[in-house]
Amino acid sequence: GAVLFAKNADEHMPTSSMSKTMTMYLVFEALKDGKLKMDEKLPVSVNAWKSTYKSGGSRMFLKAGSEVTVSDLVRGVVIQSGNDAAIVLAEALGGTEAGFADMLNAKAKQMGMDNSHFVDASGMPDPNHYSTARDLANLNVRLIHDFPEYYPIFAEMSFTYNNIKQGNRN
Repeated sequence: GAVLFAKNADEHMPTSSMSKTMTMYLVFEALKDGKLKMDEKLPVSVNAWKSTYKSGGSRMFLKAGSEVTVSDLVRGVVIQSGNDAAIVLAEALGGTEAGFADMLNAKAKQMGMDNSHFVDASGMPDPNHYSTARDLANLNVRLIHDFPEYYPIFAEMSFTYNNIKQGNRN
């Protein structure tokens, strides 16, 4: 638990896909609490579909109006870094992505991530969406410690959904 080296550890920076780590923390917490189940199917909203196509970035290639299991969505976020999958999960837990961002910020504050602020589930560029190396490192330690049962998913080399095979982006 000791920090061996730190440089600009508390400097604000854009998080990009590292935001998905915080999203997954809340998803894993919901799974543990029984609010979600891995075999549960969630609807893909037009918002989740549209936002990833208009903004670009990595995606799972979900289709609006379809239903996808939480298990597939988790892999879509963790392995493929799918923005669309992150939004579907965010909408399921927060009602809207903005509502989920409020949940992310509340959890960050509870975890002592005082130099972080989230505006979405996937880390799309926004001047009000930031974190620090220290906060993200502490988040990752907590994720591994609090949810070891899900940690092997991060090591899966690829994931195929809708006949599209994508390699692990981690």
